[in-house]
Amino acid sequence: MKIDIKSLNIEELKQFVVQDLGDKKFRAEQIYQWLHVKLADSFLEMTNLSKPLREELANKTYLYQPVIAEKLVSKIDGTCKYLFKLRDGHVIESVLMKYKHGNSVCISSQVGCRMGCKFCASTVGGLERNLSISEMLDQVYAIQKESGERVSHVVIMGSGEPLDNYDNAIGFIKMISDNKGLNISQRNITVSTCGIVPMITKLADEKLQITLAISLHAADDDKRKELMPIALKYSINEILEALKYYDAVNNRRITFEYCLVRGVNDRDEDVKHLGEILRDMNCHINLIPVNPIKERLFKQPSGDIVPKFKNKLEKYGKNVTIRREMGQDIQAACGQLRKSYLDLLPEREG
Repeated sequence: MKIDIKSLNIEELKQFVVQDLGDKKFRAEQIYQWLHVKLADSFLEMTNLSKPLREELANKTYLYQPVIAEKLVSKIDGTCKYLFKLRDGHVIESVLMKYKHGNSVCISSQVGCRMGCKFCASTVGGLERNLSISEMLDQVYAIQKESGERVSHVVIMGSGEPLDNYDNAIGFIKMISDNKGLNISQRNITVSTCGIVPMITKLADEKLQITLAISLHAADDDKRKELMPIALKYSINEILEALKYYDAVNNRRITFEYCLVRGVNDRDEDVKHLGEILRDMNCHINLIPVNPIKERLFKQPSGDIVPKFKNKLEKYGKNVTIRREMGQDIQAACGQLRKSYLDLLPEREG
């Protein structure tokens, strides 16, 4: 069976080159640079390798590039949403967001998701499979090549739960931040999780310098259970204890994502409870007006409820922001483009 060469880190690649190909270690450095710096599409491009070595690589490994099945560009802010078709026909989505501080790419970690969060389009239809390290890398690589612009920030906040694909997510982070590759600073990488407690503790012990974002979305367990099935397994107190350990080990401020849903979690009692439970946390709170999807009845808070919620929360001494809504005109929320594409698939194939 052929090896997924782009998923091999530099040490694994050296071992493969020496043991499986019978070549010198320095060849691995050359191959790695072609894969992760020059972003080669094929072995034919690797012109400083001998023809027999390139043929051997083609025989024993595979190098697959995702196909852009669809690309949408926002007329509002230039946000680009990509729908990639993978080698097995599955589709995933990624988003390029352009800010003053640099270009940020939001990537998917799974095809679909099994976490079941009620307000998220990614989870409609459940989990198909995990993405490999190379499939996660390729979202960044393909966007950088297609856009012609350097990617400086990466957010693992697209379709899927990164900590449900733990080993590949960690492998991706280490390779995308490798100084022999794209060398994106770990401080510019954000991992978003719904709160799988044992994996948060495990992640803490990796001692990465990433930003950890927690999808909280409710300040009490009962309300959170209505929105997020993961709350049936792990309580908010258990999550907060794991996060305190994470902060103690890494000294990194936690981000809490709070999706505001009209009449569900946007009331004064919610502000008070949220401020109280996070009082002792080293954290930043990001408020997100819910993205309506046709499968759910959730609506965004009306009028000035969102800025008022922010102002009341700040009185608890917390740094609070309202997420800038990017790409509103191009289905930029997680899972929306993939879902609409799959809905139309019978018509496309017909």
